[in-house]
Order: sequence, then structure tokens, then C-alpha cells
Amino acid sequence: MGVRQIAGGDWELIHPRCARQRKEDMEEVRLMIEAGEWDVARDELVWLLSECRDFIDAHKVLGDVALAGRDLPLARGHYGFAFRLGQAAIEESAGRATRLPYRLPANRSFLEAGERLVHCLELLGKPPMARDVARQILQLDPTDPLGLEARLPRLEADPPSS
Repeated sequence: MGVRQIAGGDWELIHPRCARQRKEDMEEVRLMIEAGEWDVARDELVWLLSECRDFIDAHKVLGDVALAGRDLPLARGHYGFAFRLGQAAIEESAGRATRLPYRLPANRSFLEAGERLVHCLELLGKPPMARDVARQILQLDPTDPLGLEARLPRLEADPPSS
């Protein structure tokens, strides 16, 4: 994983070659999911990750499969791993990569995984962690295409007392 600066000061993720080479496989997985073949899709995703551990899109979609199956801890794990992969690439830029807009296709799976991680953390009763992830995403793309700004007040509210 890496990042590169493009025109206008924006940055985009550079996905590993193994992930870029498996684009058609991911299209097949999406077709499996649309056809309701969840188990087959999950097996294919696990295989893809065995061949390419740093495949953000595969982790994100595997998180989607887990979330659809109501396995919140597993969904959180895959979304979190995908998000950490992107964070590590950003950190390697020595803080230069400050804007990773959602409008760039290379950034979408990373930012979507982050947004879904926020959702899982909310459902798991971890609003401070969810808030931290939401704020990081908003710093990377202040245009807020994933609607995180509206969720911040709920995440910043004090938890109800028992």
C-alpha cells in the first residue's frame, strides 16, 4: 500500500499489485452476493485474502458479508483491518497525505470501510472509538460524502447513566 499526490493537492491510495490484478474476481464476488450466494462469496473472499492480505476492497466486502450475517465482531475486524491498511499508507507519507477524497475511486473502499467501522463501533457500544474514526475520515474528506458529520452529535453525547 502507498499513496501518491495528484493534481490539486489531493492524494489517492496505491493498492498492491495483487489487489489490482484481482479486480475481475471482485466483480464475480459482487455478482455472487447479488444472487444471494453469500457462502460462496465469503469463501471466494477468504481465498482472495489468502493470496493478497492487503486487499482493502476484499476486507471491506467480507465485512459487508459479516454485517449482513449480523456478526458484528467479524465485520468490525474486517472493516478495521481495511481502515488500518489505509491509515498505514497515509502514515508512510510522513503526514503529507492530508486529503484523500471519496470522489477518487482508489480511495472509496478505504473510506467506506471506515464509515462501516463507525457503524459497527456504534452498534457495539463504543461511541468514543466510533467518533475518532469518523473524525479521521472527515479530516481526509471534509466534503463528507458518507454523511458522518450528522452522526457526530450522537457519538459525542454522554452515554446514558444507569
